[in-house]
Amino acid sequence: MQDKAIPIALFLIFRHFFVYLNINLMNMALPIIFEKEVADTIIQRIQQLKSDTPAQWGTMRVDQMLAHCNVTYEMAYENKHPQPNSVMRFILKLFVKPVVVNEAAYKKSSQTAPAFIIKDERNFAIEQKRLIDYITKTQSLGATYFEGKESNSFGVLNATEWNNMFYKHLDHHLKQFGV
Repeated sequence: MQDKAIPIALFLIFRHFFVYLNINLMNMALPIIFEKEVADTIIQRIQQLKSDTPAQWGTMRVDQMLAHCNVTYEMAYENKHPQPNSVMRFILKLFVKPVVVNEAAYKKSSQTAPAFIIKDERNFAIEQKRLIDYITKTQSLGATYFEGKESNSFGVLNATEWNNMFYKHLDHHLKQFGV
């Protein structure tokens, strides 16, 4: 009986190690949008977009994508979007927040909240400038501004959660448009 216990114990130890290793490799820390070099790189990618840049996947046009990305910043800086009611906010915190603020990339063609759906045509140049201005503002305010700042949908977030939300959303959509 003791002869079987050692291989089982080794198996469990190695399995735990590889599960731990896999989780940590898949969820590496994201670049920090509050750092000037990272913000500048994102801005350079946005500047590579043209009004006719086609999407690699999904149904949004580039003008809609820029407006869609601006919604995140409108919610952070402006009183433009109403807060969800307490029941919806509880559901969002429980089920959506963990997906939005972690390090794992979004899947292609993921569901989006109604406030983020842009159906009409937007002015490409205006939306592009707005997004660049928001990113510049976010970087200049820095991580300390966002530490403990309340999110419209998720309640109080720490700076890492804000960073992950900002960076991975931008990165996802810029990849969607090939930049």
